[in-house]
Amino acid sequence: MGMDVVDYEIKGAEMQFVEVELDPGEAAVGEAGSMFFMDPVITMDTVFGDGRQSTGGGLFGKLLGAGKRLVTGESLFTTVYTNGGHVKARVAFGAPYPGKILPMDLSQLGGLLICQKDAFLCAARGVSLDIAFQKKLGVGFFGGEGFIMQKLEGNGLAFVHAGGTVLKRELKAGESLLVDTGCVVAYTGSVDFEIQYVGKIKTALFGGEGLFFAKLTGPGTIWLQSLPFSRLASRVFAAAPQNGGSREQGGMLGGLAGGGLLGGVFGGGDDE
Repeated sequence: MGMDVVDYEIKGAEMQFVEVELDPGEAAVGEAGSMFFMDPVITMDTVFGDGRQSTGGGLFGKLLGAGKRLVTGESLFTTVYTNGGHVKARVAFGAPYPGKILPMDLSQLGGLLICQKDAFLCAARGVSLDIAFQKKLGVGFFGGEGFIMQKLEGNGLAFVHAGGTVLKRELKAGESLLVDTGCVVAYTGSVDFEIQYVGKIKTALFGGEGLFFAKLTGPGTIWLQSLPFSRLASRVFAAAPQNGGSREQGGMLGGLAGGGLLGGVFGGGDDE
C-alpha cells in the first residue's frame, strides 16, 4: 500500500483546523463532514470504509470495512480528497468541538495507534482504519466509551482530535495509570489497556464518576483529554431547558411567578 507524505499546518486555538498540502496526485482521507475548505483542483470521492487501496476482497471486502466503521459509531463512508491538478493544493479539516488536533506520525509510533472511536479526523492516503475490541467483552460493554476503539495502521500521517486540554505521557514498563474511560484519546500498540471496575458501589453511584476506569499499563505513550465530548454533551443537556424557553425564564422566573414568590405577592387574594 503506498503512503502519501503530506505537509500540514494546524491553525487556531480553541477551535482548531488542520490545513493539508497535497502534491499532484496525492490524497487525504477525511471523516465525513469534517472538510472545512479546499482548492478547486481537489476532487472528492466518497467511498466505503476508509478508502484504502486494495486489490482483493471486492464488494464483500468493502462492505466488511464499512460495517466495521458502523460498529464504532462512525459513518459508513469516508471521503477521499485527491489533488488532480499540476500544482500543490490545500484542503482543510475542522475540529468538531473545542480542543486540540494532534498530528500522529505512525512511522514513529510503531505503525499502530489505538484511539477513541470519535477521535479520528483525517489522514494521508495509505493509513487504514479498523476497530480494536477490548480483551474482556462483558466488562467492555459496561465500560461505555472504552469498549470499542479505532485502530490506525500504516506508516503515514494521521490527525486525531481531543477535547479540552491534552496530556501526553510516557509510561515506563509496568507503570500504570487509572483514567476515566472517556478521557483516553489514544495510545501506542505496546500499551496494555484494561477496563477495571471501580470497586465500592457507593463510590461509583455517589462519587460522580463512572462505574469503570481504564487501566493503562506501559511501556508506551498515551494521550489523554480533559474534556471528552460525552461529558461536554451531558453538561449541555443538563443545563438546557426541558420545557422550552430559556432556563432563566423557565426555571427561576417561572418558579417565582407560578405559585412561587411572585405568585404569593401578586396573586395571593385568597389569603386576605
